[in-house]
Amino acid sequence: MNNAMECRLEEHRISVEPFFLPRANEIEIGLAASVNHLPLLLKGPTGCGKTRFMQYLAWRLNRPLITVSCHDDLSTSDLVGRYLVKKNEAFWQDGPLTLAVRAGAICYLDEIVEARKDTTVVIHPLTDDRRELPVEKIGKLYAAPPEFMLAVSYNPGYQSVLKDLKPSTRQRFVSLSFDYPPAELEKQIVMRESGIDEKNAIQMVKLAAMTRSLKESGLAEGASTRLIIQTVMLIKAGIDTVSACRSGMIESLTDDPELLAAMDEMIFSLF
Repeated sequence: MNNAMECRLEEHRISVEPFFLPRANEIEIGLAASVNHLPLLLKGPTGCGKTRFMQYLAWRLNRPLITVSCHDDLSTSDLVGRYLVKKNEAFWQDGPLTLAVRAGAICYLDEIVEARKDTTVVIHPLTDDRRELPVEKIGKLYAAPPEFMLAVSYNPGYQSVLKDLKPSTRQRFVSLSFDYPPAELEKQIVMRESGIDEKNAIQMVKLAAMTRSLKESGLAEGASTRLIIQTVMLIKAGIDTVSACRSGMIESLTDDPELLAAMDEMIFSLF
């Protein structure tokens, strides 16, 4: 491994244990998948702990975690690599997926369904017993070392016919379902992450749970654990509770006047 690669990898190492409270046996399943060289598929709503789980898993395995946020314009070159020009000379730059394969790191493709279909095809040889990555532009075929791990995630709540994983792709993965934690566990997470007292943490968790109950009334998704923590940060910075709840949580969920009014009532009922 050359110095340039080592420098890039150091940016992705997690040296301090991330705070993660397991809901069930997801840690054991993640570790077992790694030992058996199996790819992971994480599914669940926004802000429910999927990325934090991957950070914790990377820390437990002592491997760099290379995260890619997928989007409509993500190309194969963005993942695999491309030629760049510097001082009138062309040189090859590994993409995040190639870097992870070569270095035996964890590559985490967040919101995989947002990427173009022709882009996600590149991961197929890495998700079966071949565990290899062809890089056609430089004529190389990289065999993934035992330490390499591929993980992807997506939010089933935003699925559509056009943005869904093919059955042939899904069945290549060990799958873990994530959801918002039970109230008691979510209270502990909010207290630990924000430093808020127990009484106010309970109220904030209640508010988030009330917004989630509006899903059947047209709200695309209720407040995530992440939004609770962001709201608490505003309160700790001196913003009054009602304003913090509106700006930190409610306004981030919808623009619909009726839903906003309904959630305003929720705030006033609690605070």
